[in-house]
Amino acid sequence: MGPQTIIEKLEILADAAKYDASCASSGTTKRNSSGGKGIGSTEGMGICHAYAPDGRCISLLKILLTNHCVFDCHYCVNRKSSNVRRARFSPQEVVDLTLSFYRRNYIEGLFLSSGIVKSSNHTMEQLVEVARMLREEHDFRGYIHLKTIPEADPELVHQAGLYADRVSINVELPTDAGLVRLAPDKSARQIEGAMGKLKSDIVEAKDNKRRFKHAPRFAPAGQSTQMIVGADAATDADIVGKASRLYDNFRLRRVYYSAFSPIPDASAVLPLKRPPLIREHRLYQSDWLMRFYGYQPSEVMQATEADGNLPLDIDPKLAWALKFRERFPVDVNRASKEQLLRVPGLGVRAVNRILASRRHRTMRLDDVAKLTVSIAKVRPFIITADWRPVLLTDRADLRALLAPKTEQLELFAA
Repeated sequence: MGPQTIIEKLEILADAAKYDASCASSGTTKRNSSGGKGIGSTEGMGICHAYAPDGRCISLLKILLTNHCVFDCHYCVNRKSSNVRRARFSPQEVVDLTLSFYRRNYIEGLFLSSGIVKSSNHTMEQLVEVARMLREEHDFRGYIHLKTIPEADPELVHQAGLYADRVSINVELPTDAGLVRLAPDKSARQIEGAMGKLKSDIVEAKDNKRRFKHAPRFAPAGQSTQMIVGADAATDADIVGKASRLYDNFRLRRVYYSAFSPIPDASAVLPLKRPPLIREHRLYQSDWLMRFYGYQPSEVMQATEADGNLPLDIDPKLAWALKFRERFPVDVNRASKEQLLRVPGLGVRAVNRILASRRHRTMRLDDVAKLTVSIAKVRPFIITADWRPVLLTDRADLRALLAPKTEQLELFAA
């Protein structure tokens, strides 16, 4: 077999990167792409889409530097013992690809991760070199997200933060026991130690920026992490608790959840089937409750079933409301913002609009209906000028009435 072409490498290494969910680009600003011609057709391989806080869709070139790896994590398709096609980019090839995609207006940035080749330090040096070349040699102003390696020298990880907009380190699994069993080459203590160092560097850089105008930026879009869901016996309560501690301890921008997907030549210690995708979706919903709706982790855990997992047929906000029916209904014309945020079916934007509107007029049911996708979901939990539920929150079949149809849930399981 002859040497691989760039397109063949891209096909392999873009596909290998699809298992990394933490492809985010919050904190970016719109940039104009420059003119110029690039290399041959790329057919869109390796492009992922994320969303900035303003709702704008951001396209990133999402690839691995290499899928060779000296580690043998059971859940990883690129583990040392896996029988997959291997490929490896040089730093220059990644730079050329990024610039080519950027000039064609396909992307606004780069998401770069890698298997561990030779050693953690060697791989980290290669990742940093890609970012350095883009920034210093080509004056690249696009977004860069680098997946860093906790086993690498802290100085190399620090250098990554000087060039990247966002840096991330995967905690991999929700529990230390799961990590020991499925990723024996990794150390939870080492991972969290590296995350702690990144947090300190980010805080110090922000402080320096306030005091010194020309202080260097360091990972201005912060750090994130990812957990695999369903590869071990961790419950949703375990995962929610872990995510909460990570947010508190390391000031993370995001925790990403990735449903375990069976891989070729899978290890015998792994589940035979992937968890339903709706489980991943419910965890993201629980994450939003903690980050934007004022729920404490203990309250999210109260929404779980007896087995410690979130219900699949209803979202965690509705599950919590059904368990604490005595808190409802709330009067939309009198309730506090905190109380309104607990109403199933009302999002942050809808609550803010209710608070603004009720200063000028008394809210009726039709007024609330204009602010939500499903007034049927909201109605049992609110009082308006012309509506008061009569024993509706006490109905034994309320959960069944409000749960999405079976075919909607099947969309996530497909």
